[in-house]
Order: sequence, then C-alpha cells, then structure tokens
Amino acid sequence: MDPLHVLSQVEYMLAAPRPELLPRFSATAAAVLPHRAAAMETGDCSRLPIKVHGDPAITGAVTSAELQRLAALGVPGKAVVAEETLGGKRRKLVVLTSAPVIGKGAMIALVPTEDAPSGSALDFVAKLWDIVSVNAAQRATDPEPAVLESNIAAATARARAITDLGQTHATTLTSLLAVLRSRKLGDAAARQTATDLAATALVELRSIADRDQELSAEPASEAFDTLATQLAPLVRHDDVTVDLAGPDDERPLPQDIAHTARTVSRGLVLAALERGAGRVRASWRIDGQHLRVTVRDDGPDVARAVPAGGLTERITPLGGRWEVDAVPDWGATITAVLPLGVQETPELRPLDRLNPRELEVLAGIARGKRNRQIADELALTEHTVKFHVRKILGKLEVTSRGEAAVLARELRLESVS
Repeated sequence: MDPLHVLSQVEYMLAAPRPELLPRFSATAAAVLPHRAAAMETGDCSRLPIKVHGDPAITGAVTSAELQRLAALGVPGKAVVAEETLGGKRRKLVVLTSAPVIGKGAMIALVPTEDAPSGSALDFVAKLWDIVSVNAAQRATDPEPAVLESNIAAATARARAITDLGQTHATTLTSLLAVLRSRKLGDAAARQTATDLAATALVELRSIADRDQELSAEPASEAFDTLATQLAPLVRHDDVTVDLAGPDDERPLPQDIAHTARTVSRGLVLAALERGAGRVRASWRIDGQHLRVTVRDDGPDVARAVPAGGLTERITPLGGRWEVDAVPDWGATITAVLPLGVQETPELRPLDRLNPRELEVLAGIARGKRNRQIADELALTEHTVKFHVRKILGKLEVTSRGEAAVLARELRLESVS
C-alpha cells in the first residue's frame, strides 16, 4: 500500500467530526479488511457511548450487553478474531481495543466478509484503530463548552431513562420469580428452568446498568491519577515544585466533570508558572455535592491571578463558580467549585434528538445530496434513507429538507459528540 495514501487516509480520519469518525474508519479499514458492519463502544462520550455503521440488519440489533462481552475479549493494540454474538446472531468478528494514556479507550467490532482475514490486514487495522482512538480520546478530554452542555443534558436524560427502565424490568422479573417459585404450581423442572432464566435476566440487567455507570463516570481518585500523568513533565522540572494532592475518594465523578476538572487544573497550574511561581500545589477535594479544584501558588504577581476566560467558559455550563484569594507577597489560591449533580437538566439542542444514523443522513442533506447519493454513501437502500429523512423532519420540527439543512448548518452539525 502506498505510504502517502495511508498517511492521507490517517489525516482524513483525524480531521473527522465526531459523528463521522466511525464511518471514516470503517471506509479506510475496508480497503484491507472488507466488512459488513462496525459497532463501537467508547468510554469518552457520555452522550453516545455506542455507535454503529454499516448493514442495518446487523447494526439495528446491536446491544450494549453484546459490546460489553466483546470488550472483555479485546487485547489493546491487537486484532482479536472470535466467534461471538453481535446484532443477535453468532458471527465471526474482528475485535479491536485501545488503552490510551488519556481517556478510557474504546472498542470496535467489525463483521468481516472474509472467513480468514490475513495477518497483515489484522495488524494494519489494529494500528489504525490505536491512532484514531488516541486522537479521539484527546479531543474528548477538552470538549467545547457548547458540546459539554449538550453532553450533560443528554447524559442526565439518559441516566433517568435507564433508571426508569431498570426499575420496571426489575419489578417485572422479581414478580415473575415470585410466581414461578409458588408451591401452587406443578412441573418442578419447568419451574426451575424458568426461574434460572429469569434470574439470569436480572443479572444481565444489573450488569448493563453497571456498564452504563462505567461509561459515564470514573472514580475520583482515578480521574486525578490521569491528571498527575498529564502534569508529570512539570513535576520533574528542576526549577519549580509542583505538589499534587488527590481526593483519596472512590466516589464516581460524572465524566464531563472529570474532564473539566483536569482542564481547569492544568490551566491554573500553567498560569501560576507564567506568573513566576516557584511552588505550586494542585488539589481536588469532594465536599458534599461539589468537587473543589484548588491551585495554590507563591507567585509574586497576584494582580494577574484571575482565571482565564477560556476556563470560565468550561465551568459555566456545569454550574461552577470561582473562589479567588490573592494576597500580595503571599501568592494566590484559586478554586473552581463544580457541582457533582445537574440541578436542572439543560434543554437538549434539536440535533440531540437524532440518533447516530439520522445524524449521518442529515449531514448528507446539509451537503445538498439527494436520497440516492446518501444511500450509496452510507450503504443503505433508498427506501431506508427516505424513512430516516421523515424521522429527521419530525424530530427537528421542520417541513422540508432545505429547512433541515439550514438548521444543521446553524447548529454546527460537526460539533455534535
């Protein structure tokens, strides 16, 4: 394969807006490893941790439980070939996982069209996935304020829906167990089999809820350890002392809070060094329902000890606030107070109502493409595209493709996580 072509394809993927990352990776990987579908699970996007692309007969039936099992099979940096269930059926799959220094990494499962993909093809897609996932994790670490606010709204709504669904299913299955265990029923063997099935379903339901928690939150101590890794070069610097004090707390932090806390910590530490500080202390502390991110320094220029506007934009969507204590000749202490819970769910933007496939179709509409062109681009039938277009118009509350295209451009479709 031409090295320049490979580099151009890598550049094409690294420049992809979040909704196009999986389609672009799939298209590039297909050149060496043809496949029917791709399903991705990422720990760095609380709004849409599961994304799919390809044959709708497969992607339309993919579940989080399936991807959870596949993720356990993965070996970071390698392509694992396995016979497992995806989209409700046993298939030969190629599982790719990553473990970047920053972020939680991601897993992608490909459904190959060939029975035995070559070793060189597997090595290529594994390395390609490593590059793409590292870049995606880095971008997720510092989301734009508008995307951050959208993530919070969608993640909160999603969490409530999962809670309601879980309680409903748990009640139903618990009632089923009570009936099946009744001594008034006969056929003990049938009753035992049904009991086992229901108990298994309960365990599965709970594991899905636990997995969702893992994808949308991370323990406070682990989140701070990631910050320590990012600040390691400063800690080793000969001319300045940087002390780090973690929260020593295993309570989960919402992922957007953790990302923002790291961004704020890095920004405040760098600002302190620019003011001439010789000693800096960065600490996190969970105080009730708030995370307190504090950076203290001994810099003499306390008049400049004001949080940068960019950092204020980070904490505002979260309902955060600043506490500043600057004393001449003593240094400055700046604290960002971040609420751990969203008191009022921000209103979802119109584009947040669309699923990943609908976003792809809308992107085609915004580029002026007709249904047949969109169908060819996304490997769908024209009838399927027409169905998605109707759903898009309804969800966006517009009456024409032109209005949908204008709305997509106004709301910056490429910024959707």
